Amino acid sequence: MVSFASWSVLTVDFLIILYLAMGGLTLAALLHLVNAKWRFDVRFISVSFFSLYPLAFVLLLILLWGGKTTFPWVTSSEHMPFWNNLTFLSIREILGFLVVGALGGTFIRLQAVAEHDPESKDAFRNVALLIPFVYVLFGTMVAWDFEMTLLPNWQSSIYAMYFFVSNFGMFLSFAVTVIYFLNKSGALAKPIGEYVYNYFAQIMLAFTILWTYTFFAQYLIIWYGNLPDETERLFHMQYGYYGGLFWTFFAMKFVFPFVMLVFPFNRHNPGSILTVAASIMIGTWIERYTWISGTYSSAHMPMTSFFDIGVTAIVFGLAFTIVRMTMKKYQLIRS
Repeated sequence: MVSFASWSVLTVDFLIILYLAMGGLTLAALLHLVNAKWRFDVRFISVSFFSLYPLAFVLLLILLWGGKTTFPWVTSSEHMPFWNNLTFLSIREILGFLVVGALGGTFIRLQAVAEHDPESKDAFRNVALLIPFVYVLFGTMVAWDFEMTLLPNWQSSIYAMYFFVSNFGMFLSFAVTVIYFLNKSGALAKPIGEYVYNYFAQIMLAFTILWTYTFFAQYLIIWYGNLPDETERLFHMQYGYYGGLFWTFFAMKFVFPFVMLVFPFNRHNPGSILTVAASIMIGTWIERYTWISGTYSSAHMPMTSFFDIGVTAIVFGLAFTIVRMTMKKYQLIRS
């Protein structure tokens, strides 16, 4: 049987894939709502990541099938809140996935025709208005189910916001990296201007600051209250076996990105932006793993077993193939 610490790698991979899909949809919707001119450069590439949504759904089913390992509280003898019920959890997650999938498919279909079909413009805007709300509501449920309530009696009123701010920052980093390499290699059917990197860098800086705000807002309340039920989990991650990972993801998601992106010349330098993006992406993976595996007394560093490496290679190998095929299908990249 796979240990909880190793199985947590699959949970993290699921969350990363899910938020790459959700992030692509949300970025395209937000750029449309604020009437950003550069949306025409990136919107179809952005929504192409939603092709990962079916893969995320398959990973969800695997995690629910292995529910006793995914959610250790399932086998606990303690009295669980009604929210922590594996059957109820499975139903709400699957239903949520289906609703978001239907809405995402509608958004992508309308985006493709709205510019040429006046009758579709109002419908497209209305669906675009729903996307941020769905991102927040669905993201809240995922954050609670897969991270916050892994320790049933632990709660934080700001955890959901902290969770999806972190993951959207990760998506921005991933998107600018993909766009850079496609542009640099000449693979894009329609090259993208370098000014787009600066726009991404500005939003990455904004979400770095916002993530830091939510991190400290949560930490300060827990630290100031000094209630054992709340502080034990955080202090266990901070000073326990995963203490090194805890401070690593903090440095990779705040210290380094802020120090780099706060200077305008770095926000205009694609090389600097890529370095920051890599730091945020890796830092986010470590962050998710620390919150999940570090919830319980684990003594297992990620990527130190064949299961960890194998499952991550398979998941991201499939993700690469799916996105590449989608971009080819819609002629975003050359064959």
